[in-house]
Amino acid sequence: MNVSNSTTPTGERLTDTRRKIQWKDINWKTVTDSVNQLQIRITKAVNKEKWQLVKRLQYLLTHSFYAKMLAIRRVTQNKGARTAGVDGVKWTTPLAKMNAALNLSDKKYKAKPLRRVYIEKYGKKEKRPLSIPTMYDRAMQALYAFALNPVAEATADKASFGFRQKRSTHDACEQVFTCLSQKCSAQWVLEGDIKGCFDNINHEWLLDNILMDKSILKQFLKAGFVYNQHLNLTKAGTPQGGIISPILANMTLDGIETLIASKYYTSKNGKVNKSRNHHKVNFVRYADDFIVTADSDETAKEIEELIKSFLKERGLELSESKTLISHIDDGFDFLGWNFRKYKGKLLIKPSKDSIGKITEKISDVTKSAKAWTQENLIFVLNPIITGWANYHQSVVSKDIFGKLDHQLWKMLWAWAKRRHPDKSKSWIVKKYWHEIGSRKWVFSSGTNNLKFFADTKIVRHPNVKLDKNPYLDMEYFDLRRVKISFCKKANTSSNKMMNT
Repeated sequence: MNVSNSTTPTGERLTDTRRKIQWKDINWKTVTDSVNQLQIRITKAVNKEKWQLVKRLQYLLTHSFYAKMLAIRRVTQNKGARTAGVDGVKWTTPLAKMNAALNLSDKKYKAKPLRRVYIEKYGKKEKRPLSIPTMYDRAMQALYAFALNPVAEATADKASFGFRQKRSTHDACEQVFTCLSQKCSAQWVLEGDIKGCFDNINHEWLLDNILMDKSILKQFLKAGFVYNQHLNLTKAGTPQGGIISPILANMTLDGIETLIASKYYTSKNGKVNKSRNHHKVNFVRYADDFIVTADSDETAKEIEELIKSFLKERGLELSESKTLISHIDDGFDFLGWNFRKYKGKLLIKPSKDSIGKITEKISDVTKSAKAWTQENLIFVLNPIITGWANYHQSVVSKDIFGKLDHQLWKMLWAWAKRRHPDKSKSWIVKKYWHEIGSRKWVFSSGTNNLKFFADTKIVRHPNVKLDKNPYLDMEYFDLRRVKISFCKKANTSSNKMMNT
């Protein structure tokens, strides 16, 4: 692909070379590497606090033809690619994608209103609002997210894990374990939940504090939404469904960790010294859920008031019903796990709520599968079992896996009996359960076997180094990814050997 990485405004006349490019011929490694190099330069400039240079580099990136192509690729490959916005436009052909890249521009840009839909919250009566931008607006958000994310990563709270590159819920889990697992660790925990975070962020605060083109950001924030053919204005919040929204939400909440540290960590020569943490205060956040450890109930209450004042300036507040102060011996739930000390030993297990949800989900599937073949039922259940077991494989889940397998067996037995009410138990067993290798009672149809929760080995998730940046420490994250992948593959191989 013979294309120069343009850094000139898109208002200029497009070259014939660009117009002859075919989408299928694009070398995506070259494109990605070029964008990544600019993101690295932005990160280094942020670290040196050269803000004018940051702005110039962001301009280069958002006007780069490579970045525009990458933005189009992102929005046409994700799950919502076939969901149109208010204009009904979808980019499904290579020609449509190429034309979109050629025409993506900030010149006289005006965002269209978002299409509002409401989706079910699992296990809850209320619905979650989801706002769907047009494909063009999604691409613009993706383009400016490329330029904003290096700033967000470089300025983020160290112990923030949600919507961050190379970080996950499992990293947050390990950080909580690090903070609470020792005998001398904090005994009290503030569990925080921010009420309607995405819907209530103050627009003025965002426009004053987010380092990106203000006119473009204002278009993203003030686009409004259409519901029941009625246009609604957006006076606050950043819409759930927008590509750039998680970055904006994270940047709004970044600073809580520094604020807490400035008050509770002993200063030395005017600098915060985290080793002098007499109140045992530690902060861990995943998106809008967070926990703060403390040496006493009183300290936890003080921190809660501190966070309330921090959020108020940004138009946010804590949810009274979901913000709790707990003793570690009573335990608390965070990200689908329960953290609790038993006789001084911290154990992390799947939460009762998470167990209840997976049990209900499997029950719903088996009840709705009255007319399904056994093969179809196995096909639907296997990814559900695998996904839940993999999520919880790094914590104390062995006993719970076994109990879930027993619950699953009872549901399958009820399913089989319902299909064959006049058949004997031995007939049903012979038809649906088989002995495979050394394992008996395998729910199997030909070569398709139902997975067992208990076949998932417990594998400890390695800690992430909090001072590592995904744009500057790529070698570290590559090695870490290989290590995690190796552990999972070893687990998979072990499972295959057990079932043969």
